[in-house]
Amino acid sequence: MKIFTFIPQLPSLILLLSLSSFVSSSDTSKLFEEWSKNHGKTYASEQEKLHRFKVFEDNYAFVTQHNQMGNSSYTLSLNAFADLTHQEFKTTRLGLPPSLLRLKFNKFQDQPVVDDNDLLEVPSQVDWRESGAVTNVKDQGSCGACWSFSATGAIEGINKIVTGSLVSLSEQELVDCDTRYNSGCGGGLMDYAYQFIIENKGIDTEEDYPYEGRQALCKKDKLKRRVVTIDGYTDVPSKDENKLLKAVAVQPVSVGICGSARAFQMYSKGIFTGPCSTSLDHAVLIVGYGSENGVDYWIVKNSWGKFWGMNGYIHILRNTESYAGICGINLLASYPTKTSPNPPIPPPPGPVRCNLFTHCSEGETCCCSWKFLGICFSWKCCGVSSAVCCKDKRHCCPQDYPICDTRNSQCLKRVANGTITMASDKEDTFHQTKDWSSQ
Repeated sequence: MKIFTFIPQLPSLILLLSLSSFVSSSDTSKLFEEWSKNHGKTYASEQEKLHRFKVFEDNYAFVTQHNQMGNSSYTLSLNAFADLTHQEFKTTRLGLPPSLLRLKFNKFQDQPVVDDNDLLEVPSQVDWRESGAVTNVKDQGSCGACWSFSATGAIEGINKIVTGSLVSLSEQELVDCDTRYNSGCGGGLMDYAYQFIIENKGIDTEEDYPYEGRQALCKKDKLKRRVVTIDGYTDVPSKDENKLLKAVAVQPVSVGICGSARAFQMYSKGIFTGPCSTSLDHAVLIVGYGSENGVDYWIVKNSWGKFWGMNGYIHILRNTESYAGICGINLLASYPTKTSPNPPIPPPPGPVRCNLFTHCSEGETCCCSWKFLGICFSWKCCGVSSAVCCKDKRHCCPQDYPICDTRNSQCLKRVANGTITMASDKEDTFHQTKDWSSQ
C-alpha cells in the first residue's frame, strides 16, 4: 500500500495521484478528511458530509483509474472540485449556451475575419505571460461568467501590448451591464462583450468594479469610468488552426472549448488530449503555444482559480488531425483590436451632496432622517451607492435587494415569479445609516 503525500501549493494543497494499489474505504475516509481540511471544506450536516464523501470516493476512483493507465500525456488530481459530481461541476463552471452560439452566427456573421497575419512568420513558441501581457489567474466561482473572463483577458493582453500597461479589467461590469445578448452568470459570448465595450467607449478596472460571483444591478456610474478602450474585434476563421496560431503569435486570443469532459474537471498537469466533445460550452484564453518532446500544445488560461490545473493553466494538444481541434478549440476564436490610446483616467467622483450644506462620502447615499412639510431638515449617510432608504429612517438596503424588512433586519427582493427572496449575506446588505456630521 502506498503512502499518500500531500504536496503544498500556496496556500492550499493539490493531490497528484499516481496509484497502482487498492486502497481501503478506511484509507479513503482519512484521505477525504485530510483533503477537506486542506481545502477548507465544511458541510452543514453529517448527512451532507456523507454524501460529499461518496462523491469524493467516486472521483477518487476515476482519478486513480486514469493515472494508472501510464500511457496518458496528462495526469488528474483530487483538486478543489473533488467533492462535486460531474453534473454539479458542469452546472456551475461553464457558460457558453448553445442558444447564444446560434444567435452569434445570425447577428455577427459579417464580422471581419483574420487577413492581416497571413504572411506572418510565427516563432516556434510564444508565451505572453513572459511579456507581462497576462494578469493573474482569476476565479469565476459558481457563476457561468467564463465568457467575461475570456474577453477581459484578451483586452488586458492587447492593452498591454499597445500601451505598455497591464490593467486588470472588470468582469463584473460585463456581468451586470452587458445584457443585450449576454446573460451574466447564465452565460455569454466574447464577441458580444467586445461589442458592448466598443459601444460604451471603454471598460472599468477590476479594482474599481470588483467581481462578486453573482449578477447584480448595473452600476451606471462605473460605466463612465472608461479606463481601457478597444477599436474593434476580429473573428478567426473556424477550423483554421494555422490562422489561429498566427493570431496567438500577435496577442492573446479568446476561444470556446468543450470544458465539460470529466477529465477536464480533475485535470492536474500535462498535455490534455481528451476525450472531449467539440460541442462548445466554456470560454478560455489562449496565451501562447509551445512544444514538449516533439508534441505541440496551446497554453490556455482558465478562470477556475489557481488551484485547478497548472496554477490555473492547461496545455491542450495542438496540431491534430481534427479541423475542430481538441475540445473544439479551433471553432470559436476571436480577439479585440486596438490602435488608439486610452482616454485620460477620469478623477474619482467627489462627495455625494445631500443639500447645499450637507454631503456624504463618495460611494454613499443620502437618506433623509427628519422631514417636515416635504422638506428634509436632517440627513444620514448610507454606506452603499444608489441605496434604498428604509422607512424607519435608520437603515438602508442595496439597490439589488431594495425591500426593507426592518423587523428582521433583512434586505429582500422580488424575483420574476413574484417570490420574495433574501440576500444570502444579510448582515452585509442591511446597513444602518450614520449621521452626515460624522464624515
